[in-house]
Amino acid sequence: MTKDNLKFIFITGGVVSGVGKGISVASIGALLKMRGLKVLPIKIDPYLNRDAGTMNPYQHGEVFVTDDGAETDLDLGHYERFMDLSLGRDSNFTTGVVYEHVIHMERHGDFLGKTIQIIPHVTNEIKRRIIEAGRDHKAQVVIVEIGGTAGDIEAEPFLEAARQIFGEYGSGRVAFVHVVKMDYIFPSDEAKTKPIQQSVAILREKGIQPDFLIVRCKRALTADNKEKISLFGNIRPDYVIPALDVQTVYEVPINFRKCKFDRSLLERLRLPVKKANFTIWDKLAGRLKSARRVLRIALVGKYIENVDAYLSVEESLKHAAASENVKLEIFHIDSGNDNIGEKLKGAGGIVVPGGFGVRGIEGKIRAVEIARESNIPFLGLCLGMQVAVIEFARNACGLVKANSTEFDRKTKHPVIDILPDQRDIKNLGGTMRLGAYAAEIKEKTLVEKLYGSRRISERHRHRYEVNPKYHEILKKRGLVFSGIAAHDKRIVEFVELPKHRFFVATQAHPEFKSRLVRPHPLFWGLVRAAAGKKQRFGL
Repeated sequence: MTKDNLKFIFITGGVVSGVGKGISVASIGALLKMRGLKVLPIKIDPYLNRDAGTMNPYQHGEVFVTDDGAETDLDLGHYERFMDLSLGRDSNFTTGVVYEHVIHMERHGDFLGKTIQIIPHVTNEIKRRIIEAGRDHKAQVVIVEIGGTAGDIEAEPFLEAARQIFGEYGSGRVAFVHVVKMDYIFPSDEAKTKPIQQSVAILREKGIQPDFLIVRCKRALTADNKEKISLFGNIRPDYVIPALDVQTVYEVPINFRKCKFDRSLLERLRLPVKKANFTIWDKLAGRLKSARRVLRIALVGKYIENVDAYLSVEESLKHAAASENVKLEIFHIDSGNDNIGEKLKGAGGIVVPGGFGVRGIEGKIRAVEIARESNIPFLGLCLGMQVAVIEFARNACGLVKANSTEFDRKTKHPVIDILPDQRDIKNLGGTMRLGAYAAEIKEKTLVEKLYGSRRISERHRHRYEVNPKYHEILKKRGLVFSGIAAHDKRIVEFVELPKHRFFVATQAHPEFKSRLVRPHPLFWGLVRAAAGKKQRFGL
């Protein structure tokens, strides 16, 4: 392949899964970006699914949607939030996509009768995706997270592709970072480095020598720990980076910086160390720990057993809390619970997030009813807007049998119905209304004041909408349609109740665009209202 000015950092994981590769990539990227470099993160998922779109939230956590409509791994959410970037589908690909494309090329005759093999054909496709993405984005450093754990059979072609890129570009332009965890023996709680040594040995078998080790640990590494890891891993002692447990993930870049990790990476890649201003990040991350006033927000959902199912929603609330210097206490309520009212006692605000399927819907509707009637600040997201409309139709419009055709195909009052272009869809994957769509905002509404604009863009992931047949009765009874899709005036994007302290719902997923340094207006508005503060408009 033709050489260019790209440099690469490959992030791998060892010992166990879920060790923190995504946060490590996000933190490294944030630090390099703060030092003036143009970075592009890429997440490789070794599973055969084409994308994350059809995966169960219990197993995989949330599906993160990009502006261009890609349904991606949740790690892209970390990347965007930390690096303040808007990524696209070229920042996430899977084994399934790679094999699909290679087979398509074979069927098309592109290989001229050759026998198609993992090496070089599959590895060439992996390299092409990484390198072309870097070139297309004019990145200086491409940071590639290889999903899974060292030793997984699924990850081997990706490790081999990384090894080949190292061979083609040279040691001054490629760095390998291996994320591992310290093992603690029960019951003595003695720290053991052997699993780390073995994980590094596995990578060496694949032809990869890690340059850096990020060691997840619950207490500081001792000099003896570091010496042993350095000796048996063949890694410089100052390149063994401790990653202690933290109260908030936004401390991770701060801790990396204290270890001079960003400087070491720049040194390894022969890049200049530019000055950076970390003041704002340090201030906001510090507030997440030091704020004293407690604000309780209820998150009413159906996937609460998996902490990652509503990851972006929770992070968006934290961003808003940091901006207002309040300590956030998010408590989860299973919408399948029979006693929602009792569970919601003491909530300063209520959020009903997205989801699919009928289970737990009546609990979400009940939560909306309580928020509306008790004047509790409320924010509904995607399905959260749909259940808000159902609740209003039932209890404010007298349509007691109102429902969505997703939950009851024969409902007497289908106030929520499937989008017209979704009716004949047979394949579930990648066929929803996905990605960024513009909305026209109604003048003198709360939504307009929060955004400070009459035209905005948000990301979407849905098949159902407010049924146009019921628009008039809903508006007549007081539900304000504060935003309509710019391309189709039949699609309601925002609703609100003007006499309520804060009652806003959107068909979009605004949580995907919130950042620590730039909290999303809707979450910011909810937090301010829940904290009893007057809204400051014109963001």
